[in-house]
Amino acid sequence: MSQDINVIALVKGEERYVFLFNDETRAETLRTLGRYASNPDMSFSWYDAAVLSQKVRRTATCTDEELNRDFGEIDSFDELMFDDILSDDFLG
Repeated sequence: MSQDINVIALVKGEERYVFLFNDETRAETLRTLGRYASNPDMSFSWYDAAVLSQKVRRTATCTDEELNRDFGEIDSFDELMFDDILSDDFLG
């Protein structure tokens, strides 16, 4: 079990969304992204949840070097794994 703390962040205008998680709290972080996206009172979108969930999942399988390189551009929604976001496991 790793004691590392992972950080992902999203800046939307003046809003800041910062998520801290480790291996034990990864699933809860994914559920939180889904809850934020489904909240109509927040500016956090399903697109935001999809992009950040990819980053959360990558932390489980990537080396530090891979995590530090540029995430790259996303060309279409098809690349965002919406099926994973909408799964029962993700939404809890």
